Amino acid sequence: MTDSARALGWAVVAIVLVTLAVPWFLWGSSTVVAGLPVWIWWHVGWLALTSAVFYAFTRTDWGLGVEPGGGPDG
Repeated sequence: MTDSARALGWAVVAIVLVTLAVPWFLWGSSTVVAGLPVWIWWHVGWLALTSAVFYAFTRTDWGLGVEPGGGPDG
């Protein structure tokens, strides 16, 4: 896969993560799970997912699009 295709893929992943950062669909929900509002659980899950994605990015394509020859092949 080319560097530009990988960079575009990571850009799409970043946009999806940013879009899901605020749970618009949970606004006004009074549902409580394990003593906490469900939107807090959304953020806990979202932060775990974001951490895993960032870890994958740093292990595979860190420097991609920033440094010449960045990424795993550089």
